Amino acid sequence: MTSHTNILIVDDDPEIRALLARYLSSQGFRVLAASNRAECETRLSNSELDLVVLDVMLPDGSGLDICRSLQERRPRTPVILLTALKEDVDRIIGLEIGADDYLGKPFNPRELVARIKAVLRRGGYEEKVVPEPRIYSFAEFQVDPHLRSVVRQNGVPVDLTGAEFDLLNAFLERPGRLLSRDQLLDVTQGRSRDPLDRSIDVLMSRLRRKLGENDTAPLFKTVRNGGYQLGVPVKIQATPG
Repeated sequence: MTSHTNILIVDDDPEIRALLARYLSSQGFRVLAASNRAECETRLSNSELDLVVLDVMLPDGSGLDICRSLQERRPRTPVILLTALKEDVDRIIGLEIGADDYLGKPFNPRELVARIKAVLRRGGYEEKVVPEPRIYSFAEFQVDPHLRSVVRQNGVPVDLTGAEFDLLNAFLERPGRLLSRDQLLDVTQGRSRDPLDRSIDVLMSRLRRKLGENDTAPLFKTVRNGGYQLGVPVKIQATPG
């Protein structure tokens, strides 16, 4: 990640915008800012963006509406939501409609940078060390971790967010293993889980929906007080290197 990484900060508080712009710039990011939804829409239309840091409460609209619209127009642009500490419902809704992470106010700018880097890594902005290129096959899907692609047998791609792909990849790299919520959060987001954190459950729900899972053909098992487990066989094929 370099200064060519463009981050949009959307917050109506001028002090927060100025603070984050200074700090993120000092960390090597190129920063754009917007104080409301109208300015945000202008930035989205006129700029190439790698990530959006989005306040949920804006004077002329909801950040959740922006997030939902962004997922429809630019589903590969990751979003980190900024929420008040008590806005648990907004956090859950944000994750359900496609946000990649959230951070409660007040927060330390260093934590935001850590979250930004983690989300960008999940999106492939940094090379990951892969000991052997491989293709995973399970059920009717083929997954290429290098290309971060999921394709059905009929050739139709499945469009996953960075967080959703990393969650699926965690199961494919550990076929048949029961993974706890804490393990999944550590693998996919590099952080420990708060007792009230429901982000993994929300991500699992999104992933299951996009893969078309149903009760008659379940892909994953939910183990009460245990976590989640991929319940179908995984075939691993090395790619020519």
